Amino acid sequence: MADNHSQEADMAPMAECEAEDGDKEGADAPLAEARPVAITAPDGGWGWVVLMASIVVLALTLAFPSCMGIFYTDLQKQFSASNSITSWVPSIMTAVLHAGGPLCSVLVERFGCRATVMLGGVLSGLGMAASAFTNSIIELYITAGLITGLGFCFSFQPAVTILGHYFVRRRVFANAMSSTGTALGLSTLPMLSHYLHIELGWRGSFLVLGGILLNCCVCGAVMRPLGPRKPRASKRLSNGTAVASEEGLKGHMLVVWKSLASSFHRHMAFDQFCNNRRFRVFSLGITWMMLGFVVPLIFLIPYATDNGMDQKEAALLLNILGFVNVIVRPPIGLLFNLSWFKGRHVYVFSTALLLNGLSNSICCIAPSFSVLLLYMLSYGLTMSVVGTLLFTVLMGIVDMSRFPSALGLLAIMESVTLLIGPPLAGYLVDKTGEYTYVFVASSITVASSALFLLVSFYCLDRHDAAQKEPSPSPGSAAFQSSDCQYIRVSAGAADKHIKTERVTSV
Repeated sequence: MADNHSQEADMAPMAECEAEDGDKEGADAPLAEARPVAITAPDGGWGWVVLMASIVVLALTLAFPSCMGIFYTDLQKQFSASNSITSWVPSIMTAVLHAGGPLCSVLVERFGCRATVMLGGVLSGLGMAASAFTNSIIELYITAGLITGLGFCFSFQPAVTILGHYFVRRRVFANAMSSTGTALGLSTLPMLSHYLHIELGWRGSFLVLGGILLNCCVCGAVMRPLGPRKPRASKRLSNGTAVASEEGLKGHMLVVWKSLASSFHRHMAFDQFCNNRRFRVFSLGITWMMLGFVVPLIFLIPYATDNGMDQKEAALLLNILGFVNVIVRPPIGLLFNLSWFKGRHVYVFSTALLLNGLSNSICCIAPSFSVLLLYMLSYGLTMSVVGTLLFTVLMGIVDMSRFPSALGLLAIMESVTLLIGPPLAGYLVDKTGEYTYVFVASSITVASSALFLLVSFYCLDRHDAAQKEPSPSPGSAAFQSSDCQYIRVSAGAADKHIKTERVTSV
């Protein structure tokens, strides 16, 4: 009888739990249907096609602003502009390429990576084609700077994001291979721009380049999403009833404000910036780095041609930089994909960034082709490591589900320094009449950002290691010993009823 009573006492709460679970499952059925199904990354298959498309997209977007140096002198003469005024064209283009990150995140969430990349291809192509018909430098700011740069952003960011979904185990290698797209662009676009400049002039070149940028639409078409699109879940209150519609202008504005605040919070990752110290340090370091990182690529050709070098030889320097990146980045990706480098990517990245900044001072030796060739080789080697590990480090710092929003916030922060960097360098050239000061300033800026990242992450790792040291917990040990004693005492058949009541009450 005691045994039967204990079994009934055990079965009663179990039946109640099963009934409650059944009710919960029935109540949560619509929500369960709205939840996205977990999809395993293929790490290959169609992912290789997506990787090739991403390479082409990065070649046409990230490498394109460096081509503006080919037309730099023509734009100065055409619009009678100074160095600081002309440098705003590639500056706005590069800044908008990064500043449109949050808007791009909204489009990716709403329409997916495929449609967003294709929209970016249309914008960038139309922007460059319209630049061929501009009659003032202000119009060029809008067409080549704002519209084309926004198109680059809509193509570049989704192409990087979708790789994180297609590749997990081979993510470092996939990021390394996709970063070769920038190298391919640097190795081909300057020579192509130089040829078009000779044959068609700057206006005809912009028109043809606009047509070439439309190929981003083709690349976006192959970036099909993994699995079906997520169904829209109906808005419900906590008790399961539909949300009551708010009437009146005040209620409508409140709904719009809440929607904007939610979207702003979701796509700007301010919570990551405030709570994730590693992301905060990384974003601040990269923002400061961008103040001088792209400046040498913009002013290299004007610096070489101003000192008597032929424009074809100057364009060849950028081609050599691109070929170095193409050759070096794939083996670097394979090397850093080894398990030994896991957790050490940020230190390799910071060290390469330090060497990259110091290499800018080589230009101050002499403006000869041999010296600038040495500069391109050293700059290209270190740039390959930086470009290979940039997104890999960011993916290791934040969760993959927050990567698009983290990348959007980082892009916004970068855009500020990318916007003011080239004009400040142009102003420095106008005041001093020397391009060497530009490379010295870039060297100091990039090297200081690398030192900031090295010291900061070393301190963070030391702090985390100290937090993980085991500490004695006598309370838990006493609790475990009392449990063991209770089990030994109550193991007998005579105490079975008492044990059942105690377990049931707990």
